[in-house]
Amino acid sequence: MGVITLTTDLGHRDFYQAALKGSIISQLPNVRLVDISHDIPSFSIQHAAFVINNAYPYFPKNTVHLIGIDTVFQEDSRYLAMAYNGHFFVGADNGIFSIITGEDKPTEMVEINIMQDLRYLHFPLADILTKAACHIADGGKLKDIGIPIENAVQKVTFQPIYNQNSIKGHVTFIDSFGNVISNISKDLFNQVQQGRDFILRFKRNETISNLSWHYNEVAEGEKLCLFGISNFLEIAINKGHASQLLGLYQDETILVEFLDRK
Repeated sequence: MGVITLTTDLGHRDFYQAALKGSIISQLPNVRLVDISHDIPSFSIQHAAFVINNAYPYFPKNTVHLIGIDTVFQEDSRYLAMAYNGHFFVGADNGIFSIITGEDKPTEMVEINIMQDLRYLHFPLADILTKAACHIADGGKLKDIGIPIENAVQKVTFQPIYNQNSIKGHVTFIDSFGNVISNISKDLFNQVQQGRDFILRFKRNETISNLSWHYNEVAEGEKLCLFGISNFLEIAINKGHASQLLGLYQDETILVEFLDRK
């Protein structure tokens, strides 16, 4: 029995999500459908990529991840299926594949060619992408549904700027608890820190100088920073909404300064 995950910006108000699931079940009745999220902001491929990258490793190998972000048909639209890190990804060629893989190369990637009459192509997510996802989930090969390609559309993402004494990053994601997640990875932090003390500076001249292991390490209402499940540096408030209370929102700048050893 195949597993297909769904990550879309369809929301929960309209019939689109139900139509998507109905299309999949009609083609593959025994499929296991798992919702990752349908609350991605409209057309936000960077938001979607962050969510997918932090969710897909928990799924079994050969899971198919259907990405329904910015899939509306245009004359030059391409839809791709990709094998990467033991999983499969299906979606529009809008840059999201390059964000998911980063500097790595996919094992295999094809441009899907199971297109229907373009005059009736109103819902490519259900009309094209579900067919590809079901084919793969049922054990089918990528080469049977597309033409091999080497490169997908590249999307540039903001990267931290760093030297031997500091890292300048920015806010990339705010979760439903209000935790503020940056683009500073644990690996980069450790690489520059080299065991030194630090000061994390952000909006309103706020600072944090201790790294916590969990959210309850400080008193309720107190701010903290830690590396959470995403392995990126995040700013949080124990039992509080850090984004609102600290005035930290998407793309805000944060700065980590490392202190000279005494």
